[in-house]
Amino acid sequence: MNEHMRRGIMNRVVIFITVLLVSTDVSFSQAPFEKDRHSASGGNVEMTFLGHGSVMLEQAGKIVYVDPVSRYADFTQFPKADLILVTHDHGDHLDSLAIARLRNETTAILLTEACLPLIPGGEVIRNGESKVVKGVRVEAVPAYNLVHMRSPGRPYHPKGAGNGYIIGIGGLRIYFAGDTENIPEMSNLGTIDHAFLPMNLPYTMTPEMVAEAVKRIKPKVFYPYHFGNTDTDKIVNLLAGERGTEVRVRKMK
Repeated sequence: MNEHMRRGIMNRVVIFITVLLVSTDVSFSQAPFEKDRHSASGGNVEMTFLGHGSVMLEQAGKIVYVDPVSRYADFTQFPKADLILVTHDHGDHLDSLAIARLRNETTAILLTEACLPLIPGGEVIRNGESKVVKGVRVEAVPAYNLVHMRSPGRPYHPKGAGNGYIIGIGGLRIYFAGDTENIPEMSNLGTIDHAFLPMNLPYTMTPEMVAEAVKRIKPKVFYPYHFGNTDTDKIVNLLAGERGTEVRVRKMK
């Protein structure tokens, strides 16, 4: 066998192995995702838990994504978005490839000012602002650190740079806190039906901080998300006696 033939065979082997690995990776990323359905006016709101900070909401064919990121799902296999919300510009929340796969000519995208250069055609929404987009009300609320710092005086998430979102859909108010600690503004959110609060160090909250936030917000259902390697049993135990709030743990590491 000459050198040319040997190289040809080796190239075909490499291509075969590469295709096999890619196919295997896609099959794992598209394993069935957990879903919850909540009663709402106009039909149930279905939540699909994609991982970390990525969630899809669907009601009557209307599709809303919060922080879609490709490492958690193959978005070529998901429906196009009516609305995409991005909380801030960190890579585990902002993924231009995922957004490109989910958007079409009618998709609305709301994001922070720092995200805008990476997502052409997006619309900036700032803390304290609200907009109604395709029948969905979006309120942007603060998300920031008070305690955890990169270095003295440099919080991981400075005040004003990131958003949390309260999404009004089907008569429900669903709060996605983004990357934040248990900030004072959480006492003034109004009625919250479902709350997603982050729980990982050093970037966001300890379980104790989350428990304190839940007791102030008083959601009907609380979902820990963005929790990394934090033991979720801790937050379940801390809130075991909290009346009026159901704790639901999903695969949102």
